Amino acid sequence: MSADPLHAECWLTIVGLGEDGPDGLSPASCKALEEAEVVMGAARHLALLPDLKAETVTWPVPFAEGIPKLLARRGRKTVVLASGDPFWHGAGGAFMAHLDPAECRVLPAPSTMSLAAAKLGWQLEKTITLGLHAAPFSSLRRHAAPNQCAIVTQRDGTAVGDLAKWLVNHGFGASNMHVMEALGGPRERVRQTTAASYDLTDVAHPVCVGLVFHGSGLPLPTASGIDDDFFDHDGQITKRPVRVLTLSALAPRPGERLWDIGGGSGSIAIEWLLSHSTTQATSIEADAARAARITGNATNLGVDRLRVVTGTAPAALDDLPTPDAVFIGGGISSQMLEAVWAQMPDGARLVANAVTLEAEVLLADWHAEKGGDLLRIELAHANALGRKRGWKSSYPIVQWSVSK
Repeated sequence: MSADPLHAECWLTIVGLGEDGPDGLSPASCKALEEAEVVMGAARHLALLPDLKAETVTWPVPFAEGIPKLLARRGRKTVVLASGDPFWHGAGGAFMAHLDPAECRVLPAPSTMSLAAAKLGWQLEKTITLGLHAAPFSSLRRHAAPNQCAIVTQRDGTAVGDLAKWLVNHGFGASNMHVMEALGGPRERVRQTTAASYDLTDVAHPVCVGLVFHGSGLPLPTASGIDDDFFDHDGQITKRPVRVLTLSALAPRPGERLWDIGGGSGSIAIEWLLSHSTTQATSIEADAARAARITGNATNLGVDRLRVVTGTAPAALDDLPTPDAVFIGGGISSQMLEAVWAQMPDGARLVANAVTLEAEVLLADWHAEKGGDLLRIELAHANALGRKRGWKSSYPIVQWSVSK
């Protein structure tokens, strides 16, 4: 949201602050603090700068309550203190959602990630970095693979122990944990342990952890069509081979949004989201138990961007953000197709899978009218046949894919 143009004059400076307090500040940061009328910051940050002459305001908890207090000082020379680099897993984005860039300048300090990488001797561009101080541990799920390195921020010392338990529970108990407290300051401390043997009880804030994954945990494949066993389901799931063909037809691209109608286990929507960190998806499922299962699957696989709507299409589609792609995996009808087609913008993609003869005829009719591709998918799996083996065929699936 842009600010009122009448107030576009620069009045705010966001100063990145390290654990070394004033010793680590640049001349420009020192000048901004010297000239400030108001300095806002967390109690921990303000304590690092005891000799401030300006009016000081402690940033409240929860964080969002501080935004109105900051905006109320618009027009006065104000400094906001933030940890390290405010725009690298920091608070910068939250500030800028309410400001015009012309209103402020930013003076960053080394980020926690930079300090940690330097301490460990890791190449930052080859290291996974996550802000787990404000995200679930499951965000690690897609990155957890043997010998992969990650640096993650943590909410507090207790959270580090919880992270160790999460790693153990997911088969990565042998992972190395470099627990790094107050990097760059006089209280700096670095200790190493494994998740399975973690027993630290005195970890101080601020803290981050350098991880090297080891263990028997099963990494998530990077290609579409992950194993069905990764999903909790009651049999209502787009099976892996068909899911591969479906995702290929949906063709997810960065920043795009999917409607997954008839979510079942949520496998299509979740894999859509796994394809890129900026994709979005809404899964529509009529059955409340399945809708809850979809949410659970998304959480377990580290996908926190999935919106689940419990309801029946097309009524449940009202007021949803416009899609770039739509998948219909269940409950297909002429009424649903008409409603979905009407709400799709030009250029959006539709993929529908049919199992019944009635649905197949419906898709054939729409294909004749709208064009696109009509694909018949017939699969057979090798099964025991007495003491030998034979092919057991699955129900054929007809898939229609089209761009509007």
